Amino acid sequence: MSLEQAAVAVRAAAERVFGARVDQAAGYVELLELHGVERGLIGPREVERLWERHVLNSAVIGEQMPEGARVVDVGSGAGLPGVPLAIARPDLDIVLLEPMARRVDWLAEVAEKLELPITIVRGRAEERPVREQLGGADIVTARAVAPLARLADWCLPLVRPDGFLVALKGASAADEIERDGAAIRKAGGAAPLIVECGGAVLEVPSTVVKIRRLPAASKPKARSKKR
Repeated sequence: MSLEQAAVAVRAAAERVFGARVDQAAGYVELLELHGVERGLIGPREVERLWERHVLNSAVIGEQMPEGARVVDVGSGAGLPGVPLAIARPDLDIVLLEPMARRVDWLAEVAEKLELPITIVRGRAEERPVREQLGGADIVTARAVAPLARLADWCLPLVRPDGFLVALKGASAADEIERDGAAIRKAGGAAPLIVECGGAVLEVPSTVVKIRRLPAASKPKARSKKR
């Protein structure tokens, strides 16, 4: 659905979120409409709700990201949330991490056609070479990738101490936190917070779970033996 065909509320939200780059966002939606289903990136039912359910929903999580942050989007797939973030927040240094070659090719095409200064890496967050290459990020984000226990285990090692995992979740957020709290702590995360993003512009705000990576405990110095 083009922006002109979208509901008035959706058009207004898109203009507020993307500002002068709203046409660039519309170009991304058009690419998903044309190729998303045939290339296995989105389901057929998603085409009519790309703006509100996917693109705007992803872009507004930028509220949780400081100016100039280095961001890694794990399991980027169709480019969500990384591509909308890159359009809405050109100050961010964004890496799209995706293991599937055909999706990496798609992301490269999107970046070229929309002239987005993003980095695309093929790999998985749990792989040592990926952690060596991308570790130390200010923010790691993911959308519809895995439950929180696995996300924390995969993603927190990519986050710098006192940086954050920002995971897009829905109504299940509280239940996942209760179920996976011990696994999150084991992975080095602080107590998770549920945060709503985009409340000022979206009819249904995006729900994210925000987890701070705790600094590694300092080891006590060994005492020298007295002679």
